[in-house]
Amino acid sequence: MTDKQQMIERIEALQPLRQLVDSMDMRARKSLGQNFLFDLNLTRRIARSAGALSGTTIEIGPGPGGLTRALLLEGADHVIAIEKDRRAADVLAGLTSAAGSRLSLIEADAMTSAIWEMGDAPRRIIANLPYNIATTLLISWLGHANAFASMTLMFQREVAERITAKPGDTAYGRLSVLTGWLADSEILFDVPASAFVPAPKITSSIVQIVPLDSPRYPCSQKALEDITRIAFGQRRKMLRSSLKKIGGETLLNAAGIDPEKRPQDIDIESFCKLALLAEVAAKQTA
Repeated sequence: MTDKQQMIERIEALQPLRQLVDSMDMRARKSLGQNFLFDLNLTRRIARSAGALSGTTIEIGPGPGGLTRALLLEGADHVIAIEKDRRAADVLAGLTSAAGSRLSLIEADAMTSAIWEMGDAPRRIIANLPYNIATTLLISWLGHANAFASMTLMFQREVAERITAKPGDTAYGRLSVLTGWLADSEILFDVPASAFVPAPKITSSIVQIVPLDSPRYPCSQKALEDITRIAFGQRRKMLRSSLKKIGGETLLNAAGIDPEKRPQDIDIESFCKLALLAEVAAKQTA
């Protein structure tokens, strides 16, 4: 029997998650955005959807370890689990012992952790993200997209639609542009509220994000973030109006964009052109 098979047997012999959480009185905390997943069939489906788990798999917020168990059972070479909640170390002690060197538990805040430097390539993120910080984390990780082979992440359905939306879609916005500039993305499947403890009031979705070797079009991330923040901050207005303070119609004409268009009708390439021109103009007036 291989070491991995022995590890799987040890994990399968562990106390069921619901019993473990009840016995240790670990209740999900709203302040940490916690919603636990106990259904191993579901968590293993999430793990499998990420593909081969060679190299390093990084999980954010393992909580009692539902997804962590699934990742290890599905053959992850090495899981780095980052958890802010100090209670998790005690609840995960049995899993940590069963997994041995294949699981590293780090007590840290994902918001301030350079996870793109952790472990060895190929590096991937698989996580049930706290809804209140999910988009902030994603934008931060996209700034280091080349460090990751993939990101398989859970968002509330509304955010998932924004990430994967195309120009002209109702959900198309700043997050669509920033993600599409650096990666391919798709919604893999939905997760009903009833799958969580406690159950949120919304449906969640698993999104697969696969970074490109290089950005689709030339421009800096900061400039693209700035131009999309301004444009989508007034998404109902024509671009000549919403971009007036940074050049308005002159800027749009230089980029070959109809000034009467609204931001949801502009593709990623056009936003990159605007970002480049706005950045040059800002330097000239500095």
